[in-house]
Amino acid sequence: MNIVKNKNELEGTRRKRGRPPAFDRETVLAAARDVFWEHGYDGSSIADLTASMGITPQSLYAAFRSKADLYRDALDHYRRTPRPDPGNPLQEPIDTVAAFERFLQNSARSFTSPDHPKGCMISTAALTCASENEDIVYYVSSLRQRTLEAFKTRIELGIHAGDLRADTNAGSLARFLGSIVQGMSVQARDGATTEELMALVKHAVNELDRHRPR
Repeated sequence: MNIVKNKNELEGTRRKRGRPPAFDRETVLAAARDVFWEHGYDGSSIADLTASMGITPQSLYAAFRSKADLYRDALDHYRRTPRPDPGNPLQEPIDTVAAFERFLQNSARSFTSPDHPKGCMISTAALTCASENEDIVYYVSSLRQRTLEAFKTRIELGIHAGDLRADTNAGSLARFLGSIVQGMSVQARDGATTEELMALVKHAVNELDRHRPR
C-alpha cells in the first residue's frame, strides 16, 4: 500500500514539474510590450523577451504560439494602455479642432512620459523588417491605416457639422495630422520634451484653424 502511495506521489510530482509555470497574462504582455516598444520587432530577441517577462521560452511559445503572435498581442495591449487623458476625444461630441487639439496634446504627453519607452509603439513600429517578417510590417501598417481612416472620418463629421469648411480635403488633412503624430513619435524617441512637442501641436492646430468656416 505504501509502495502504491509513494508511486502515485512521484507521478503527481512529475506532472507538476511538467506544467508550465502560472503567470498573469496581462503582466507578461506589458513586459513584452515594453521590450518591443523600445527595441522594435527585429531588435527584440526571444532571450530579451523571456528575461523581461520572467518566463521560459517554452512557456512563451505555449502561451503565445510564436514571436509574431506575441508581438500582435503586445500591440493590442499597447492600444489598451491608458493615456494621460482618458478617453478618445475624436469620439466625443465636441468641436473638431478642439478634438484634434486634445488628441495631439495627449499624444505629446504620452510619447514623452517617463513611465514607459518614448514615442508611439505603432506610429514608427516595424517600418522595415527582415524579409521573412513582412507579415508583421503589413500588420502594423494596417493599424496605422486605421488611424488615418479614423482621422478622416472625424474630419468628415466636422465638415458635415459645420465645424470645418465644406471644401476641406478630408483625406489630405488626415494625412497631415498622421504625419504630425508620426513626427512627434520620432522626435520623442530622439529626446524632444513634452513642452517642445506641445509647441509643435500649436502649429498643427493653427493649420486646422485655417479650415474653419470664415
